[in-house]
Amino acid sequence: MKPVNVSGPDKQWQAEQDLRTLAEAIEINKDSKRLAAAKALAKEKMADMAKIAK
Repeated sequence: MKPVNVSGPDKQWQAEQDLRTLAEAIEINKDSKRLAAAKALAKEKMADMAKIAK
C-alpha cells in the first residue's frame, strides 16, 4: 500500500492517531485473551477474503 502524504494540521493529527494506535497495540499484546481473540478474527477474515479472491 502506498503511503498517503499529509501536511500541516493533518500531519499532527496523523502522528497523534498513530501514537494512540501503537499504545493500543502494546496493550493488546500484553493481554493474551485479547490477542488470541484478535488473531482468531484475523484468521476468519483471511479465510473469507480467500473465498472472494478465487
